[in-house]
Amino acid sequence: MEQFKTVEDLREKIKIYEGYLARPTRNLSHPTLYRKRDVQKGDVLLKGIRENDWFFSEDKKWVLPHDQMGLSFSSNWQHLKGVYKMKEKHNKGASINVYWVLEKADLPQHMKFMPDKKKKGHFLLTITEPMTLLQLVNKLKIVAHRMSIIKDARRVL
Repeated sequence: MEQFKTVEDLREKIKIYEGYLARPTRNLSHPTLYRKRDVQKGDVLLKGIRENDWFFSEDKKWVLPHDQMGLSFSSNWQHLKGVYKMKEKHNKGASINVYWVLEKADLPQHMKFMPDKKKKGHFLLTITEPMTLLQLVNKLKIVAHRMSIIKDARRVL
């Protein structure tokens, strides 16, 4: 078993296998679901899902597939540093953890990582089949359970 102190250490090790996808999250926050303290004023949360991240049916009971809507992840060092700095600015003084998963990770059924067509280094965890809001929440909990963490990443970023 090996201990990695930075994302760079890990990146060098897994480079021969596949890419990683990471998302910085405020300490004590969930890696894939949001709490009120995690979102901007005016953002709508539905059971921990930020409404503007996903493509919802009119009644907000179903989440519909869209290859450019989903949960945001960074796929390269520069993008991760930029998102980290933004999180740090909005959460003054709070430590920020970085959760990561391999790009080709064993995702729950009907979920897929898609590159953002507009932003280099940005990927979206999307869905490929319609599902209820509760099904999406449960699948995001499974993804979170499979993620690794670098605690208080300011030391490494």
